[in-house]
Amino acid sequence: MGAIPTQRETGSPAPDPSGRDGTGLTPPGDAGLRTAVRTTLPSGPLAAGAARRFVQAALTEWARMAEPDTFTERLADDALVVVSELVTNAVVHAGTDIELACRLKDAEDDPPGLVVEVCDHHPSRAVRDDGAEHPERPYGYGMPEYGRGLRLVSSLVTTWGITYRTGTKTVWARLPLDGAFDDTPRHATRHDARHDAFHDGFDGEGGLLDGEDGVEASGAADGVVGAGPGAAAQAARGPRDQDWRGRGALSFLAEASDLLAGQLDEDLVAALTGQLLVPRLADWCAVWLEDEASGWRGPEAAFAPGPRLARVWHGSENRIEELRRALEKDPPRLPESVRSRPVPLPWPGEALGPRGATGTALAYRLIAGGRPLGTLVIGRAGLQCFPDEVTGLVEDLSRRVALAIGAARQYGRQATISRVLQRGLLPGAVAEIPGVSSALVYEPCDKGGPSGDFYDIFPAGPGRWCFALGDVQGKGPEAAVVIGLARPWLRLLAREGYAVPEVLDRLNQLLLDDATEASDAAARALVSAGAPVPVADEGPQARFLSLLYGELVPFEGGARCTLASAGHPLPLLLGPDGGVRAVVRSQTLLGVIEDVAYTSETFDLHLGDTLLCVTDGVTERRCGSRQFDDGDGLAVALSDCAGLNAQLIAERIRGLVHGFGAKPPEDDLALLVLQAE
Repeated sequence: MGAIPTQRETGSPAPDPSGRDGTGLTPPGDAGLRTAVRTTLPSGPLAAGAARRFVQAALTEWARMAEPDTFTERLADDALVVVSELVTNAVVHAGTDIELACRLKDAEDDPPGLVVEVCDHHPSRAVRDDGAEHPERPYGYGMPEYGRGLRLVSSLVTTWGITYRTGTKTVWARLPLDGAFDDTPRHATRHDARHDAFHDGFDGEGGLLDGEDGVEASGAADGVVGAGPGAAAQAARGPRDQDWRGRGALSFLAEASDLLAGQLDEDLVAALTGQLLVPRLADWCAVWLEDEASGWRGPEAAFAPGPRLARVWHGSENRIEELRRALEKDPPRLPESVRSRPVPLPWPGEALGPRGATGTALAYRLIAGGRPLGTLVIGRAGLQCFPDEVTGLVEDLSRRVALAIGAARQYGRQATISRVLQRGLLPGAVAEIPGVSSALVYEPCDKGGPSGDFYDIFPAGPGRWCFALGDVQGKGPEAAVVIGLARPWLRLLAREGYAVPEVLDRLNQLLLDDATEASDAAARALVSAGAPVPVADEGPQARFLSLLYGELVPFEGGARCTLASAGHPLPLLLGPDGGVRAVVRSQTLLGVIEDVAYTSETFDLHLGDTLLCVTDGVTERRCGSRQFDDGDGLAVALSDCAGLNAQLIAERIRGLVHGFGAKPPEDDLALLVLQAE
């Protein structure tokens, strides 16, 4: 096979081969060869082509500096195919910027090789390849969330794997430089190498339990790798030192704890568990999760819903789906007396091919807080039993996995409650006002909890419509309590015929009374519990809000608006000529001071007039020390919207607010646009 053209072949003097090792690569002390190059590519349809050109340039440079026949045409072709597939996979399934690295591994790495690494910033997407099960399907058919082309990659490389770190996922592949594939079929399975290494060192790929040199497969403190083989060096090392093995186990558990901590999705926890275990401790693993929606009915229940198979992982990706189907036919059923110790399970030999006809499978119950959450199953082909070091280590890991799943489910329950509560605090639909078009932007800062901002537009009686835009002190449950109190009372008082100032007067007193009752109830609870009552108590000022409340009465060619602001950013009126002015004066927050007499302003909205109402998430949007409304920034932005309809004005202001700072907004954002038409 021909080699990539070098300077030697075109008449340039050949470099002195002295001091070079048998691979033809420059030793570490030789500055003539850069053994690693990297670049960052934007995600998009041109990324794969740019990646190929980048790798081609690197190989050409290295070929000029290396011994003859080190960088062959076959290596170049394979490397370009591999980088193209990995970059395409990252573009399709991550959509983030891509970091591409290409580096040479010298003779000390035995055997030398070319390593391609593709890193994206969407680690929650698991990489899979189901093409082996459906070769007749076109590229990517029906698998929008899975990796593509990895079956092809695995047939071209000696090893490949996935490294998970905080915020990133790196897929790497290693190609041989010394023609290792010439004597070894490319389709040779990775199972054999890991199987031999397991027998020699009980640690699989990457030196998990040896504590020595698991550079590629053991990851850093913030990451874990699910890798292919590379077992020649592993098998040659022989039995491990017991002291190093213990240190490796502690390091592994520390890495696992860091990786699982803070995960908020139970399916992601299951996926990461597979990456932790395979191929380090097992050939394959599966995670079954109890169906929380149906609920666990306990050991006395006559019928308990079956668990679901959340994740299956195998060292050979083309075995995953077949193994999944075999495991789904016979879910593990462990005795209630079993807590965390391993329980032997039947071996699914039919799903693992001839080389996996026999082996050992163990199941661990996942229990957190006394509640069973699922089952972890691991398997290793060709073994009669797992070593005690492995079973004990997996038992410790299973406890951490159970805690992570329990925490993820708790977060899921709280997030569901928050979403339901948030939907109940906002109107299901915004009323349409005759002769007045409206547009609304509502963006809570915390997507998982109740917002402190709220809005409403509703009919208040014949020929009358009312609108409100409010901002409650704080967020979360306390804000939800105030919104749940204020919004229904606004509607009730408006429909009872109270004028705008009277509505604010009564709502102010209602909030004060509610805060006083809540404070008294808290004090009584402390006294009954024997605890001292705090001297400095927030009392009736614990719950207050700013509110913009108005009433619209349409007439021919416009609408009469009566409006009042209680501590809220002032609304702005935009005329057809681009003039902007404030139309009300600011008054005291609601729920702060008793016996406040609120007042209102009345004005007409004529054809083309636009009223803009916002919360402080707009006016106080920050960029360094500056705020969006400094120097009447909101009024200037609104004046540029003359001639636009209500929806376009809302979108324009929203875009300006988001673009004002480099970081996303740190406060809830709400704005309401009313335009006479």
